[in-house]
Amino acid sequence: MHKIKDFGRVVKKGLPFYNNSKNTMRLLHTMLRVTDIEKSIKFYTEILAMKLLRRKDYPEGKFTLAFLGYGNESSNTALELTHNWETDSYDIGTAFGHIAIEVSDVYQACDKIKAQGGKVVREAGPMKHSTTVLAFIEDPDGYKIELLSPKRQD
Repeated sequence: MHKIKDFGRVVKKGLPFYNNSKNTMRLLHTMLRVTDIEKSIKFYTEILAMKLLRRKDYPEGKFTLAFLGYGNESSNTALELTHNWETDSYDIGTAFGHIAIEVSDVYQACDKIKAQGGKVVREAGPMKHSTTVLAFIEDPDGYKIELLSPKRQD
């Protein structure tokens, strides 16, 4: 196997494997397919307090992309919502697990989410075999979102 160094990268078989100590890579976004873009944007902005960073319709492709997050995309990871106009439902499948959001108080977050009509599917409390406090909620399409305390031990 041939390895060469190229501007801080180790290249194997033509693929760059970046050196994390130089911060040359970062996670840009996670994409979820949604069936109702307006309902999903409302959930993520009103219940989870994300900001709608950008949105664009692609009429020729019959889809809409919306990017949401807690800060500018140039320095923060975003959530991409994809709405295919002619698709009424999706099978979430067994490979996808969840996205995770850190909140200052998991118990209070669950109370607020329930008060706003959100669905809590695992109440706030310690994780089994740990003291990490967590909870799970669902978005309008059934995607799981884990809420975690900043004092976690994971």
